[in-house]
Amino acid sequence: MSATPDLARAASAFADPRRARVLMALTDGRALPAGRLAEEAGVATSTVSAHLALLLDLGLVVVVPQGRHRYYRLANPDVEGVLEALARIAPKTPITSLREHTRSEALRTARTCYHHLAGGFGVDLFRRLIDNGCVAGGDGRHHADDPTDRLSSPGRSDRYRLTDVGASILAEWGIPDAVLGTSTPLRYCVDWTEQAHHLSGPLGTALATRFFEAGWIGRGRVPRSIRVTDHGRDALAEFPGTARATRSA
Repeated sequence: MSATPDLARAASAFADPRRARVLMALTDGRALPAGRLAEEAGVATSTVSAHLALLLDLGLVVVVPQGRHRYYRLANPDVEGVLEALARIAPKTPITSLREHTRSEALRTARTCYHHLAGGFGVDLFRRLIDNGCVAGGDGRHHADDPTDRLSSPGRSDRYRLTDVGASILAEWGIPDAVLGTSTPLRYCVDWTEQAHHLSGPLGTALATRFFEAGWIGRGRVPRSIRVTDHGRDALAEFPGTARATRSA
């Protein structure tokens, strides 16, 4: 007989706001040291160690040794899925400090949403792909009266398709052929800060990967935030998708 999942014990890991901040800091895929996670959680390094030990015990994070240092990352995509689901139903906390305002502004300007691009940067990217004829089937806007268009969640409509023109253009920019199919619906999310659509799924991930690998964008100081590099500013001005340059995060 298989054991019954201990849901209460797993849920307790997410119930502590310090552990929640640690987990959210890791959702951009990076492995971070305990000192950096302590800063995100707002606690001392000695305190965050106890929280990391519990998260390790529950299998929510794994440790990556590098020489004398230890780095932590989320154990698997299922943990990201839980955080995403909780974010959809959780009440929003008020901004009460300059630090929180700075973090909020950085995430709104440009961030990763799991493995794709979000915030103003991601929304503008998707909208320009639509305006340039690379993507067809929708306008990129959030429609509150549409039941498939829930804020801060994956879109549930199959409205968007990559066009033949779009597939050709993106191939020239180094996007793999495997994600350039024109018959499969494109996945998208309803961006929670911009209240508009940003591209997700395999094509959204491929675009983010290409931008990072080319050095056009880099990680910001705030976890999940991104910034356009000096090199990337010129390149992205020519890319069929990104109109608004981001500020340093």
